[in-house]
Order: sequence, then structure tokens, then C-alpha cells
Amino acid sequence: MATTKASAGVTEETTGDGVHKDIRRRDFLNVAAVSFAGVGTVAVLAPLVIQMSPSADVLALSTTEVDISKVQPGQGIKTQWRKQPVFVRNLTAKEIQEANAVSMSDLRDPETLAQRTKPGHANWLITLGVCTHLGCVPLGIGEGENKGPYGGYFCPCHGSMYDTAARIRQGPAPKNLAVPEYKFTSPTTVQIG
Repeated sequence: MATTKASAGVTEETTGDGVHKDIRRRDFLNVAAVSFAGVGTVAVLAPLVIQMSPSADVLALSTTEVDISKVQPGQGIKTQWRKQPVFVRNLTAKEIQEANAVSMSDLRDPETLAQRTKPGHANWLITLGVCTHLGCVPLGIGEGENKGPYGGYFCPCHGSMYDTAARIRQGPAPKNLAVPEYKFTSPTTVQIG
């Protein structure tokens, strides 16, 4: 049962349970205003969030599949990932032995061969083909290229020399050749990225 009270020209209506109708209208207006603001915020922020996602062409370049079935022990191939050269090398048993024989105290950037390869795939060394000194592309991946005195890679620009595990041994480069993120998707395929 609704009651009406008039005082000083203002009419107040209450419902049977004593709740003012003005309060209900005010609540409705508050909820409507907050909802409208929420929809407006989503409408403004959604395009900003969506534009931060990588485009389809960038996603296509984010990984590279490499067929390693034809790479014999002692050979390597050069491929590209994110517009950078990547060296994929199938190490021989002798190269693995030489890499494991190096004392960690002789290395500027100490890492074992096991830390630079995947378990069960110690013969596959995959590194970015970019010298860590000034970004040159070292020699040593191609047939007949100068591998330097350590049998790995040699940067002719500034004389950085890497061993068979692509670890810096001599020259101005401060770090080993970087190992990108990769995984073996099959016994003959590697996915880089």
C-alpha cells in the first residue's frame, strides 16, 4: 500500500514496505550511468588491446621449420628466422668430444655443450648466426669456409673465434653465439621459435 506525504510543496511516495520511490529511481539512474560508462570504456579500450596483437604476417614469421634430414655429420646449413641467420650444425663425434674437453675456466661465457643443445640431440647445435660483438655474420657454416683455429666459427670483421659449440674463445665478442628457442617436431624437423 502506497502512502503520500506532502510537506512544503514536495511530495514523497513510499511503498507498503516503507521504501521511497525516489531511491529506486536514483538507484536505476546510478546503475544505468555506470553501465553506460562501462560500455563506453570497453568500446574505447577494445581497439587498443586488439591493435597490440601481432598481425598475421608477423605470426607467420615467428617460427621457422627446418628439414635436417639431409644434413650429414660435420655439415651445417644456414636458414633464416625473424630476418636473422640461423646456423644448424650436425656435430661429429670428434667435435662433440672437443667441445666437452674444454675447461669451463678457459671460456669467457661458460656453457657446456649439453646446455647449448637439447637432451638426446647433442649432435645438433642450433645458434643465431650473429656475432655478439657487432652483429656480423661469422664464417664456418658453409663448405670450405674458414672455421678458425677452434673449428667452430670465425668472424672476419673483427676476429672473434668460436669453438665447435659456438662458444667465444678469442676476440672482442663478449658472449657465445645465442641459442634461439627451438624444438624437434620430428626426427628430421626442427621448429625454431
